[in-house]
Amino acid sequence: MNAIWLENQHISFRTGLPVPTPGPEEALISVSVAGVCSTDLELLRGYYPYCGIPGHEFVGRVEASPGAPQWIDQRVVGEINITCGVCKPCLDGYPTHCAQRRVLGIRDWHGAFAQYLILPLKNLYLIPESISDEAAVFVEPLAAAMEVLEQVAVSAGQNCLVVGAGRLGQLVAQVLATTGCNLTVVARHPYQQKLLMQRGISCIPEQDVAIGEMDIVIDATGTPSGFHIARKAVRPRGTIVLKSTYAGEMSLNLSSIVVDEITLIGSRCGPFPAAIQLLSSGKVDVSGLVQATFPLEQGVSAFELAAQPGTLKVLINPRAGNGGL
Repeated sequence: MNAIWLENQHISFRTGLPVPTPGPEEALISVSVAGVCSTDLELLRGYYPYCGIPGHEFVGRVEASPGAPQWIDQRVVGEINITCGVCKPCLDGYPTHCAQRRVLGIRDWHGAFAQYLILPLKNLYLIPESISDEAAVFVEPLAAAMEVLEQVAVSAGQNCLVVGAGRLGQLVAQVLATTGCNLTVVARHPYQQKLLMQRGISCIPEQDVAIGEMDIVIDATGTPSGFHIARKAVRPRGTIVLKSTYAGEMSLNLSSIVVDEITLIGSRCGPFPAAIQLLSSGKVDVSGLVQATFPLEQGVSAFELAAQPGTLKVLINPRAGNGGL
């Protein structure tokens, strides 16, 4: 099997890896398309000491499922958290905070930048044929964007700001736009601005952010500078949602957070069924978000392009190119 391998914050293309063998409650999935995420790039910077095959945004077809043959040949996406089901967070209904969780392509579980991956059957969701592979690969990040609405009540008339118009920020903006809020996005790059304006979403440069006027601010940059813009924009008793992971530490004036009674919310994974429905309905449009697709053997080049400022979604197609096992 061919795959992209991450070790000691270095990626390489490898051949001859063994095809994984699924257990009785697992499925072997042939990966059709996988997306490069900002978290993948942060792994290269030391966000988590992961060694193995990265990648967690994918769509593929089930090739084997020893305990449930009805899944064979079904087109699927999958939840990225592999959970134990018996710890307190799992039993309390918060499986994404499972004490023993492993995470696809991020923590103790080989990921999607390969010809095959394995996931538990309970993690899988069917994809309607009306959704293309290039759209279905956005289910995981779209679900993450939708988690904002699971955590914060956003209503029409509220002033909302998204800081960052990259891979995730574009999706967060489209999700927030469905609420009827007064939405603005801080966007640096012309193509990002163009996409937002095509969808009727207002965008501004960071120097035009007003001080203390926003009810809710979502930081989708994963950078200290993005957080500081969010802090500048939020009103007293407003809410900041942190929507991106990044390596490193950040200085924070906690006194101002206390004095202004700011609510800080960390936000990660979200609802897959709702994301699939939103894509199917056409209320979120991911066309225009893909900037390039690379065969698996050019995965290192895919990472290099994805890391360039202003780049939106870069895809990796394990079935293109030489394709040998």
